[in-house]
Formats: sequence, structure tokens, C-alpha cells
Amino acid sequence: MAWGPWIRYARAHSMKGCLSFIFKERTFRLEWCVFVALFGCDNDDRSSMSDPLEGLVIISDDPSDSPLEGLDPMWRERFDNGDVAFEAVFRATQGLGPIYIRHSCGSCHADDGRGPGAVRKMVVVEGDGITPSSDQSELPLGHTVRNQLAGDATRGVEPPDIDNLLVTTRFGPAVFGRGYVEAILDEEIERVEAEQAMRTDGISGRINRVPFQSESNPDQPFHTYVRGDDGLIGRFGLKGRIGTVDDFVADAYQGDMGVTSPLRPQELPAPEDVVDGLEGTDIDAETVNFVADYIRALRIPDRVPPSTEGAELFERANCAVCHVPKLRTHSDYPIPQIAGIDAEVYSDLLVHDMGTDAADGLVEFGASEREWLTRPLIGLRHLRNYLHDGRAETIEAAIALHRGEGSEANDSIDRFDALSSEDQDILVAFVRDL
Repeated sequence: MAWGPWIRYARAHSMKGCLSFIFKERTFRLEWCVFVALFGCDNDDRSSMSDPLEGLVIISDDPSDSPLEGLDPMWRERFDNGDVAFEAVFRATQGLGPIYIRHSCGSCHADDGRGPGAVRKMVVVEGDGITPSSDQSELPLGHTVRNQLAGDATRGVEPPDIDNLLVTTRFGPAVFGRGYVEAILDEEIERVEAEQAMRTDGISGRINRVPFQSESNPDQPFHTYVRGDDGLIGRFGLKGRIGTVDDFVADAYQGDMGVTSPLRPQELPAPEDVVDGLEGTDIDAETVNFVADYIRALRIPDRVPPSTEGAELFERANCAVCHVPKLRTHSDYPIPQIAGIDAEVYSDLLVHDMGTDAADGLVEFGASEREWLTRPLIGLRHLRNYLHDGRAETIEAAIALHRGEGSEANDSIDRFDALSSEDQDILVAFVRDL
């Protein structure tokens, strides 16, 4: 949790009161911060603390929840406000539901990573078990399981008991470093797509072109898209179905929490005629934009300097073809710290055919049931499981599971398997430290 909101709280109360409030609300992450000294915390001597953090020694920051260095006061305030909104827990009286998946952003992206929340998807498939059927009428409320209930709701959206229904699990991606992803030049992604199209080893990713799916955002420093504007490069979501951070945030509020906003004002269909606890939209556009700017301003968690030998092996195994180490960002991106840099995202932001074993039966705009966006390897060391469904518990398992019938990664797995065990360990350690 960023310090700004708690500093403001401390100014109105005592530091001791602030800390007890933090502990009570369970928003202060002790696994990363250790308090070793507290001075001047007497409730009766508030005026003696000219600096609300004076005497408080922090051994280390939360590495997955840190803002970009050098943010100006305006951006730091937006980051702090967005941090609080990201952790806010919604209730029925605040617009939650009436059917939903999780009740806060932080419950799906704990420590700005992935999980513990997971989403179940369902689709009617053909006899092969992966090709989506042309008839999805058995799923009139969509492809997402929403079985949590709020207010007067008594029934959620559950998988129906029908033949040929494929149900899969998805873990949401981490959100730290996503401002870098949004800032990458379209031309850079298009260049990589063209380079891969010339390859002969089976690797050939594609851009998933998507529309802007929200209403026009009144806060427009990042873009001026309106609903239906087409041809955006899909950068967010496991299949690249969303093009901008604010569209991603508004979609998550609506789809995961049932919380509407001016960007996504429509309540999602429910199996019964119930409504949430608020009339009109549940949150304002400013809340969406605070959270969007918080995500944009999250820095890539600090990394240890990567080993040269590990990087060379990463290249030799062709991992770097898809997990491109660096891509250039827009020189005029509104956050100066991200503008005009080589962003170390380790992704090509293209969708790739990962074969039948990874197929989930769902098509999202230009991404087929077998295609997935190359996951940025940002802050990988903070994750506890890997791949879109979390089934890999180790880096080694995640690498092996890239192999499959028709997978573009098969040649790369062959290259990895051909390495000596010592070199494999070096490559895995390199990836684990990203």
C-alpha cells in the first residue's frame, strides 16, 4: 500500500493511531515492511512530529506496489488515490453485483500480482473438445461464471449441465508495470509481427486488433477513443482483448464486480430480475481513472542485474523471439518516466497459437481458441504459479507446458531440452529473477 493516504491520516491523528488503523484494515503488508523503531508516537504530543514518518525505519518497500521514481506531486497524489481505490472492498449498498466474481480489485490481484481470485470460463464446443460451437444459445448470460451473490440475488451464473461444455480456469495477469505496456509504440509491435512472419521455425505471432469497448473517457491525456473505435492493438487480457488501461479497469469493475461506471454504464444480465443497491452508475469516472493511473504509474519491481550467461541462453533457446526483452515507448507518453525508453517487458504483445493442449474454446476478437497473448515476464519472481490457468507451479513446468500439438513454441522447447542440465538451470534462474 502506498504511503500517501496513510500519511494524510497520520496528520489528522497520531502515528500510533495511523498504524493501528493500517493493521486493523489489513492493508499494510508485513511480509515486505518491518518496523524497527517508532518515536514521537504519543497521542498527546502530535505537534512534535513535523514529519509524519520521522523515526519510522522501513527495511524495504513493498516491491510489487511501488510507484515510478520521481513522480511529480500531481502524479503521486493520483497514484495514492488509485492505490486506495484499488484495495476498496465493495458491498451491495455500494453497487456490488448483484452477481459478481470478486468484491475488489485487490482480491483478484493481491499485491498487484495474480490471484487469489480466478475466473472460470465456459463455452459449448464441437466434438473435438476445443472448437467453439456455432450455437451458444445454452449460454444466454455469457461465457463467464459469476456465482457470488449480493443484495437480493439468489442465483448466479453457473455452468449448465449440458453436453460438450468446456469449463476452464483463468488467473488474472499481474498489473504492475502495465503502464510500460500501454506506452509501447504501435510501430514496435508491428515491426516484431513482420519479423516473425519471415521466420521458418513456426513462430509467427499476430496482433489482435480490437475496438475500444467503453464509452468516451472524459479524462483524455492518454487517448481520445470513443466506443467502437476499431483497430487498436490488444495489449491487455490473456488474449489481448483490450487496448488501453482505462478500458481494462472499467471492464474489470463491470465484469468482475458488477460495478458500473460512466465508461461501462450497463449492468450485466443476471438470471433473475434483481438490481444492485444503487440507482444509476455505481462509481464515477474519476474512480476509474484513479485506478487506471495507479496501474500506469506502478513501476516494474526492482530486479537483480540479469546474468549475461542467462540472457544469452534465453536468446539461444529462442525464448526472446516472443518474450522480447525490450520495446520502445512513445516519446510523448503522458508519464515522463515511461516516455521514450526501451521498456523491459519481455513480451512481443502478439497472440500465438499454443496448440490444442492450451486451447480453451473461446474466441476473443482476432484471437482464436488456441491463441494467447505472450505474457510479459514483468515481476515474474513475485508469482507463485504460471501460465494462464496457473497449472504450472515451477518455471520448469511452465516451459515444458509450452509444448503441444501445433504449438508455435515446440522448436523452442526442443532447444531448451537440448541444453545441458547446468545451462537449463542458468536459464531458469534468469527467468525466475525477472
